[in-house]
Order: sequence, then C-alpha cells, then structure tokens
Amino acid sequence: MSTTDTVEAELSPVHRRGGGRIGRKALRGAPMASFPTLVRNIPVYEIVPDEAVELIHDESLKILEEVGCEFRDDEAISMWKAAGADVSGTRVRLDRALLMDLVAKVPSEFTLNARNPDRTVQVGGNNSIFIPMYGAPYVRDLDNKRRYGTLDDLNNFHKLAYMAPALHSSSSIICEPMEIAVPKRHLHIIHSALKHSDKPFMGIVTSKERAEDTMAMAGLVFGEEYVKDNPVLVAITNCNSPLVWDATMLDAMKVYARNNQPLILAPFALCGASTSASAVGAVAQVNAEALAGVAFTQLLRPGSPQLYGQFMVTVDMKTGAPMGGTPEAAQMMYLMGALARKYSLPWRTSGFHVGSKLNDAQAGYESNMLMHAAILAGANYIWHAAGWLEAGLTCGYSKFATDCEQLVGWYKYAGGLPFDDFQEAMAAIREVGPQGHFLGTEHTLKHFESAFFMPSVMDFNSFEQWSAEGAKDHDTRGSEKARNMLKDYEEPKLDEGIAEGLRDFIAQREANLSDTLN
Repeated sequence: MSTTDTVEAELSPVHRRGGGRIGRKALRGAPMASFPTLVRNIPVYEIVPDEAVELIHDESLKILEEVGCEFRDDEAISMWKAAGADVSGTRVRLDRALLMDLVAKVPSEFTLNARNPDRTVQVGGNNSIFIPMYGAPYVRDLDNKRRYGTLDDLNNFHKLAYMAPALHSSSSIICEPMEIAVPKRHLHIIHSALKHSDKPFMGIVTSKERAEDTMAMAGLVFGEEYVKDNPVLVAITNCNSPLVWDATMLDAMKVYARNNQPLILAPFALCGASTSASAVGAVAQVNAEALAGVAFTQLLRPGSPQLYGQFMVTVDMKTGAPMGGTPEAAQMMYLMGALARKYSLPWRTSGFHVGSKLNDAQAGYESNMLMHAAILAGANYIWHAAGWLEAGLTCGYSKFATDCEQLVGWYKYAGGLPFDDFQEAMAAIREVGPQGHFLGTEHTLKHFESAFFMPSVMDFNSFEQWSAEGAKDHDTRGSEKARNMLKDYEEPKLDEGIAEGLRDFIAQREANLSDTLN
C-alpha cells in the first residue's frame, strides 16, 4: 500500500481489520501496533552531480584493480582464483568487468520474512525499514544508571522492539547479556529475539559455528527447508578498513549467503583513521571494500539477496574518538546512496547513531542530522534506529523509547503528503467561513486523530501544566514510556512444540560448549 494514503490506512492489515478506532489507537503507539514497510514518496536528494558519482565509482574500481583487497581465507582465495581474479597470496585484485558482473547478480529488492506474516517487509527499491541498535556492552537503565547489559535487559529491548509500531525488526544483540559465557551467549540472544518478538531478526557472525546455530534455530521456527531459500534474517559482516575481509567475516558470509540469507557488506570505517582524512576519499575506499564483499557473496550463491552497506563515522582529530552526527557523516551517506542507486543495490546505513552519553540535546541534534540524511539519501535498511548512545557502547531505555516515537514522525515525513482528503478540507473552509473555527466540522471530527503527528513523550503543554505534572524532562518521560510499554507487553507466543524444540537445542548445544574461549 502506498504511503501517500492516510497514516491510518498505512497501518498493517492487523490493525485495519478492527476499523478506524483501532487503527488510530495503533498510530498512538498501543501495544501490538506495526506499520508496514515504509514506501518513500519523497524524492531522494542528490548532493553532487552524476559526474562526481562516476568519478568516485571509477576511483573505487581502480583501488580494486591496482591495490586489491585482502581475503584472508583459503576457500575464498580458491574461489577467486577459479573466477579469474588476479590473486597473490591473500591479495585479490579484481578486474572491473568481473567485479561488476558479479555485483549485477544481486536482486534490487527482496522480501524479508517474519514468523508473523503481517510483519514481513520489503527491502530495496523505494522501501525503507527501521531496525534497533546492535552490540552495546552497556545499558543506561530505567533509573538512568550506566551498567553492563544482562539477559533481562536484552529481553526487555526485544519486547520494546516488538511493541514499537515503526520498528520493522527486532535486531538481535541490542545489548550484550554479559553474565552469559561468550561461547554460549549467541544461543540466548537468538532465542530472545525469536521468543519475544515475531518480527524479522538479525543473525550472529562471530564464528562459523554460531552462524550455523543461528540458521538451525531459524529452521526450528520457520522450517529447515524454508530457511534454505527464503530470507528470514539479516546478518552484518564488516570489512576491516582498509581493505581486509578477514576469516571470521568470510566464514559467516559463507553460511548465510549459501542459505540465501541477506548479508550487510559494510566496511567499518573510522574516517581519518582507517580511511584518509577526506569525506570523498573515504567514500571511494569504502565503496571499493563494500563492492568486493558483495561480489564474493555471488561466488557463494549467485542471485542471493544482499545489502550494500557502510558504517562511516568521523574521528575527533583531537582525541581519536569516533564522532556521531557530524555533517560529514551525513554528506558521506548521500554519496553512498547515490552509488547504491547506480548499482541497483539495496543498501544499509545508520539512523540515530550518536556520540552523546545521555538522551540529551546533543543526542537529539546528532540523531536528526543522520536520520534526515538516511531518509533523503534513500536508505533501505536504516539500522541503529533505536537506543544508541555513546558511539554504540550503550543502549539506553529512555533513548530507545524516544527514538521509537520519533520514527513514527519520520515514517509520516518520508511517506509524503497525502491529498486524499483535500477536497473535504476545501469544503470545510466553505462550511466555516470567516471568523469561525474548524474544531467541530465533519472533516475535523473525521481526521483529527490521524491528520498530524501526535507524540506522547514530547511535551507541548503550557508551562503551568508541565510544572503541575512534575516538570519532567524528555529523558525522564522517555524512561516512563519504556516502563509503561514493558508493563503492557504481551508475548507473541510460539507454538509450544517449536518453543520446546528451541529450548532443547540450546540445552544440547550448551552441553557441548565451553564456558571459556579457547
């Protein structure tokens, strides 16, 4: 359904079946609400002319032809040799014709399936989906204390992701459950994502065996044969900038690509440290790294769905620390979007990734800078869209809740301006005439709940009313929102046989895994 329709109509069929009242309730953020895939109906913003995009493209291909990219894995090297690449040790130099032939095999759009079909989404084209953050060792809890994450926290964040209408995935490692031994941790991460939400999720990539366990658990939920061909998860693989795809990432790539599960091929670039101190130069390098990864997936399984990706933050040249929502990060996002469209590749970027330690004004400024760029650059998979603080070291409960509310606004913004009630609005002007008001008109009564973005965490009351209600700041209201959401949570139950199968699988795998890394 086009997002030029009214927001009430944009809600998923689950909510439309109940009629307008239920649809409007869902828009306000009630539990179980879920927006369908966002179809962008606003134009993309081109920050540079086509000639500049072509220049970056050409330089990226020269990097791969003349410098090459490391693939530190024997099987990968054998496959590149068989494909006709110029291989010297682990260095692979790629002829542009070979490279672009492989990249062209990636579909421009794919379906990402959820265990609840109403949560299934489309990735690529004019579609965008929002995904919460990933990988934080710390949390900023409901009492605003910074501490290590636990499994209870991870469960809570998966519950919040499930309940947030504008989040389209539950991610996976929103925070690390630090009390669980690393060799066994992945089992509980994936179990939490599958148990507490019925939206799509993300895979584990820290070893071949953990990726295989992820696929086995997905097979228990979706069917073993089904997950061999149908995307049910997305996994992230990072190139080590500059120009190294290491064995761990390549092992995960093999597991997921051979099972037709999409990977994000995303260089992790600290611009100025692992790239040159140039936004345009950094994009040329990252583009080369990403294309090399995308091409390799097509050696593994031609035609498998993949995501062209990037994670690019600038480095504070005073301290060496990664920075969040800088103008250069936004500019680089626009360039990557233009390149993705040139290659007809679905692409991932990050939305609300910030450097601020708290859910404060700095976090808001940084978030807006990057999400605006992600939307106008045409990103398809907008990751780190809820919870991110402190350059990804921390996931905040308050930040998670306030980000989720903002995503509803971005959903409306990117969906474009609807004209379906325009003539009714014109009739209301004639009905009211001069010096009247519109509060009691038929048009207002029909549309007042869906006409405008109506946040519940942001406060627009008078100073007196705000003071009477406790003079709470935005961070405090965000924590209260998260608490209330968790109180209202109702688990989307798995079939008991499937639930038991997952528990048995975890128990069997844990019996064979050490509590310490070898």
